[in-house]
Amino acid sequence: MDTCHLTHISQSPTEDGFVQNPYPFYDRARAIGPLVWWEDYNRACATTHDAVGTFLKDKRFGREIPAEMVAEAPAHLKPFWDMESHSMLELEPPVHTRLRGLVLRAFTSRRIAALAPEIEVLCNQLVDHFPSGDFDLLAAYARPIPVIIIARLLGVPESMSDQLLTWSNAMVSMYQARKTRAIEDAAVRATVEFSDFIRGYIADKRKSPADDLISELIAAEEKGEKLSTDELITTCILLLNAGHEATVHTIGNGVKILLETGIRPDGNAEAIAEEVMRFDPPLHMFTRYAYEDVTLYDHAFRRGDQVACLLAAAGRDPLPYPDPRRFDPTRKRVLHHAFGAGIHFCVGAPLARLELDIAFRTLFARVPALALAEKPRYANVYHFHGLERLLVSNAKG
Repeated sequence: MDTCHLTHISQSPTEDGFVQNPYPFYDRARAIGPLVWWEDYNRACATTHDAVGTFLKDKRFGREIPAEMVAEAPAHLKPFWDMESHSMLELEPPVHTRLRGLVLRAFTSRRIAALAPEIEVLCNQLVDHFPSGDFDLLAAYARPIPVIIIARLLGVPESMSDQLLTWSNAMVSMYQARKTRAIEDAAVRATVEFSDFIRGYIADKRKSPADDLISELIAAEEKGEKLSTDELITTCILLLNAGHEATVHTIGNGVKILLETGIRPDGNAEAIAEEVMRFDPPLHMFTRYAYEDVTLYDHAFRRGDQVACLLAAAGRDPLPYPDPRRFDPTRKRVLHHAFGAGIHFCVGAPLARLELDIAFRTLFARVPALALAEKPRYANVYHFHGLERLLVSNAKG
């Protein structure tokens, strides 16, 4: 790519000042224009609400690497990337269309809506077991909610939740800026172990179907629109990782904001969840490849060029969001990009919204005097964005 027409900007994604507060960098980048060149990533970045939405929706850009650019994965990473190659998140039509359609057939609005009572029961049970004194709300509340619900959806034993959490954390670490060989090796081990575990469950569900997502996906496969076993496994990995990591960060980031601002859910937990995802989202960068030569925002992209959509920068764009640094659940609703957009819009968004709504409502109804016990710090996990821990003091009502 000829980058001479883009203003270059530099910022290490692992520098602590950026990790703790990346928004001044985003403001600086956005002030330059809708596209800048982030030197540390060596790629163009979309900075505004309009530009991010454009690149996410434009079918001339996509997630799947162009065929002529595909390189052999390093031997030690081959098991991870072999499995990831079947993920609908990394594919484009027609394969993506087939996979997403099958998943949506199983992941219905009826199935999600039916989860509301048990999510509420789960949240209350977790609050019942809060320790007295100071404790980490991430460990006691934010992490268990999505992983237990995913376990129930998949139809695997709830007793596996801790192991699922360990596998998920290891696999998603592959996408962090601070990736090391040790992190890569752990991700590969987790991929192999989780794949072997789910493969066994798929074999069992083929023989004895039940009312769960794995059985539904198998049924769809056997009605002619085939999902291979590897596609089934990778879909389970995607549902676990995407359905867990982002929700944990959003609950943590959201409770932090509510405790800092004094704002409380009062019949508006849904609006609070949407504002959290605009104001301090769990995922800050999502990339796309250009599939043809195309000029956008006065910049010429060539086939194979990458553009990074800075979702968090878009959420603080003052054009659609007046006074964007102010957390305001009552603001006029403008669709944020935290769930993505276009054909890759998050398939689990309805479930995430339901979990967030119930989690925020239940927590503050049950523990109205909840307070921060220390200043929260964000973990060095960019391009994710979530807390190391959320130490709170407990005074249950």
